[in-house]
Amino acid sequence: MDTEIPLFPLRSVLFPGGWLPLRIFEPRYLDMVQRCHAQGHAFGVVALTEGQEVRQRDGAGFQREAFHTVGTLARIEHFAHEQPGLIQLHTRGTQRFRLRSSRCLNHGLWVGVPELLAQDVAVPVPEDLRSATRQLQDLLENWRERAGPEQLPLQPPYAWDDAGWLANRWAELLPMPAQERQRLMAMDNPLLRLELVVDRLDALSG
Repeated sequence: MDTEIPLFPLRSVLFPGGWLPLRIFEPRYLDMVQRCHAQGHAFGVVALTEGQEVRQRDGAGFQREAFHTVGTLARIEHFAHEQPGLIQLHTRGTQRFRLRSSRCLNHGLWVGVPELLAQDVAVPVPEDLRSATRQLQDLLENWRERAGPEQLPLQPPYAWDDAGWLANRWAELLPMPAQERQRLMAMDNPLLRLELVVDRLDALSG
């Protein structure tokens, strides 16, 4: 992929298969998401290392923004523009990428040239890590009892026996520093990612 894509720097990390609702109100993003929706294009979500999600003024200019170079493409699955100046999105993470370059346009929108990274190899969840599947299923069932389907942080399709999918869902949910979440997302080995997540899960429940 040699063409530039629009970027959305956030204080959160998007994983492949992840569900990300967004409220869009900044001018630099309103036009961008409308064009992506109309053309069926994805945009890139990258985790901020410096700056805020909403652009902040700093004297005569704006505060510096910086972000990790490994991010995830977000595909728009639900688009609602019910009032001027506000767009509600539901997006899903698809494929990871590494930025080869990035630049900020005059109106503040970041764009970059991504190099797509390989999708996780399908690896079954090993028997000694199956407890992580059961715990996540129980957690999802408890959420269902308290909230409607659209409010659930995990949305179908589910892949309970896929190590990479399971690792990604726990990595989204477990409390951890953003830097650690980013490191897990950027990791190429899905089984190692799951082992690290289960270690953290065991430490919390131990």
